[in-house]
Amino acid sequence: MARVAVIGAGIVGACCAFTLIRDGHTVVLIDPAEPGGPHAASHGNGAWFSPASVVPMSVPGLWRQLPGMLLSREGPVRLRAAALPGLAPWLLRFLRAGATPERASAIAAALGPLLRGCAARHAQLAQDAGVPALVVRRGLLYAYPDREAFEREAFAWGLRRGQGVAWQVCEGEALRMLAPSLADAYRFGAHVPEGGHCTDPAAYVAALVAASERSGAQRLRAAALRLRLHAGRLAAVQTTQGEVVCDAAVIAAGINAVDLARQAGDRVPLAAERGYHAVFEMQGVALPVPVPVPVMPSDGRMANTPTRQGLRVAGQVEFAPPGAAPDWRRADLLVRQARRLWPALAGDVAVSRWMGQRPSTPDGLPVLGRASGCPDVLHAFGHGHVGMAAAPASAQLMADLLAGRTPGLDPGPYRAARFARAHSPGL
Repeated sequence: MARVAVIGAGIVGACCAFTLIRDGHTVVLIDPAEPGGPHAASHGNGAWFSPASVVPMSVPGLWRQLPGMLLSREGPVRLRAAALPGLAPWLLRFLRAGATPERASAIAAALGPLLRGCAARHAQLAQDAGVPALVVRRGLLYAYPDREAFEREAFAWGLRRGQGVAWQVCEGEALRMLAPSLADAYRFGAHVPEGGHCTDPAAYVAALVAASERSGAQRLRAAALRLRLHAGRLAAVQTTQGEVVCDAAVIAAGINAVDLARQAGDRVPLAAERGYHAVFEMQGVALPVPVPVPVMPSDGRMANTPTRQGLRVAGQVEFAPPGAAPDWRRADLLVRQARRLWPALAGDVAVSRWMGQRPSTPDGLPVLGRASGCPDVLHAFGHGHVGMAAAPASAQLMADLLAGRTPGLDPGPYRAARFARAHSPGL
């Protein structure tokens, strides 16, 4: 068995560490911050385990809608003008990625195996880590004003059907049983029973790391700086707290993975895609809004998820220059949308806000598998909107590759080398 450095303690890194230590490896988990802390995308995501998230962000015809989406102050996507020069090459690749039905279908086909059974996988991980209550499997609800609005998304639901996602149509009383406080404007729903959610993503990540430590993993609070290679093989990971000698390394550092991946021979176009959330806090008493099942409205595109802290409303896509201050108007927009969705929230309920950065590739697929320049370095980053759901399958792929087993998941679609041709000068 190998001594493995896992770089990054977000949900992907935490799942990797937990899976590898249970596979018999010696694990050193490297991260400068506390697992589950507010610095990480894992802390504030929508908390969904969604097999239905196979639909890529880039779909046919998006280029027609994108200018209006970017210019709208109330839209789900926002581009700060100062970010455009640096982001333009990424955006062009993004638009090309799903420009045809065939391309979008290929992305969905690659996401399908990563997301299939994700709620069940997380339920098992949470059980093994001693925190089963953090994973709830009641399904997920997509809410629409009417059947016609649902049918306008036939392409997306067709992609889901092609990947084996099942759903149940619900109207009237059936819809109200799933979402009793939903606004009357929503009269149609698609319930995905295989889905689930996490009641506290931060605590879940921390619990997975703690369980890894109880099983013998070492946690090093440091930033990984360089990969020390010798004759094409990995010798050590250099960190701010010294050198970690290891046989293999898994780069699961999210948005900070780009430089480490480059050192291992891969240039990956990764964008810091900002997301926001707002939480209607419980403050020791029940909210006036019972939400038995997480809900995503068709016109809001935000996850409404019951958590231990309260109702979390998460979404938005914002592109901004590195280091720019958060635009809390994006979170305020989520608050207004939530109050339209749940009229009972119109009263005086305390709200907290958060912003984080999704590590997103142009094609919406994570970077998984062995690095091009060193077989001892494995990539596990760039999950974008599917990090929470895809983390267990990504971790299992890392374990299979390190053990020399035939992977249950074909790493082909996720290899970093898919971007090699895109990195000609000026791209």
